[in-house]
Amino acid sequence: MRARHLYLVVAGGILTATVIASSPAFAQGGRGDQPQRGKATKAAPAPRAPAAQGRPEVGGGHIPVRGPARTPQQPQQQPQQQQPQQRAQQQQQQPQQRAQQPVQRTADRPGHPTAPHVDVTNDRWVGYGVGPRDPNLRLDHPWQRGRFSLEIGSQHVWRMRGGSRDRFNVGGYYFQVAPYEYGYTDGWMWDNDDIILYLDPDHDGWYLAYDVRLGTYVHVLYLGP
Repeated sequence: MRARHLYLVVAGGILTATVIASSPAFAQGGRGDQPQRGKATKAAPAPRAPAAQGRPEVGGGHIPVRGPARTPQQPQQQPQQQQPQQRAQQQQQQPQQRAQQPVQRTADRPGHPTAPHVDVTNDRWVGYGVGPRDPNLRLDHPWQRGRFSLEIGSQHVWRMRGGSRDRFNVGGYYFQVAPYEYGYTDGWMWDNDDIILYLDPDHDGWYLAYDVRLGTYVHVLYLGP
């Protein structure tokens, strides 16, 4: 009996030593600084590549949360004195100059359109910010046809129902694209595209029509029902 008891004690000691030797604490020298389990650090996502994921940086159904911010006003210089006859000639020529001098733009980034547009990645209104003194958008009688009293802004999508850039229909109401921006509407589908209307904060009488499909925008005048 004594021999069997001694055998059990020795066997139990060997088993205990084996368990202790295989434990993480023993492997780390007993310091208790072994890595914690079940708390793996989440890797930071890689930068999004819009082209690789099939989502363009302009358009593609993106709707800006809000319209552009008002442009900070710059100090206005004192106009030079002109003869009355010279001022009259300039006033007569001004409407023709506005219609014949479209702004020439270049793409802000490779793959972006040359037309004014909204960048999907940051909702930046590219091409906006000339300021309230833009002669192409100066109106002698703002709101001549009244104001568009229905919904505007990112929560209200309007389907265009025909017409063209000089008079197009949204819900039975009509708008006209600013003549000097006619070229920016190439590719717009006047009987099918969805647009969002935003108020232009810099120019009384003008709205901004944003094409949801293309991501480009133009200034438009309200013509009434």
